[in-house]
Amino acid sequence: MQAKEVLLVLTDRWADWEASYVIPEVNSVNEYTVKTIAIDKQPKASIGGLRAEIDYVISGHKSFDNTAMIILTGGFAWGENRYDEIADFIRAAHEAGVPVAAICGATVFLAKHGILDAVKHTGDELDYFMGELKDEAGYKGRGNFVEAQVVSDGGFITANETAALEFAREIFRLLRIDTDEEIDGWYDKFKNGIAQ
Repeated sequence: MQAKEVLLVLTDRWADWEASYVIPEVNSVNEYTVKTIAIDKQPKASIGGLRAEIDYVISGHKSFDNTAMIILTGGFAWGENRYDEIADFIRAAHEAGVPVAAICGATVFLAKHGILDAVKHTGDELDYFMGELKDEAGYKGRGNFVEAQVVSDGGFITANETAALEFAREIFRLLRIDTDEEIDGWYDKFKNGIAQ
């Protein structure tokens, strides 16, 4: 059986730590493989200086038949670019029934494009979130903003910048990479440590 792909959308200066729990766990399950996707084939350097090769270019990715999920990490570039082509890609994926997970600055990006208007969602603190959107008439989802570490609703997982573990846990649950009990045990170990 062909492994379903989990697509990691990368921009320049992407937040590598926000996907650091997700990538190895998802890649360790036979049913899934993590692939990178971007607006071009140029390698993308993370904030931490890691250079990632790009597997796919968004403009050439037309089918979602083998896509299990799309993940967007935060990063500095979301606030500096509109990335309309990425927004169109996310809309098409969502319409095709593909779940989307976004954390930190990527939640602001989705909000700018009105993608989160109809679903419960979170991001960094509401005042900060709204400040980032001050000039964006496209966001009409303030009533659906929830002050939480992570929110799952309507095919979207959103998380704030301090919630890399919660973000990973919700992705693992949605992808069913293990039993709920095993996933909760994993979360507890990494959240609270082994020695207590």
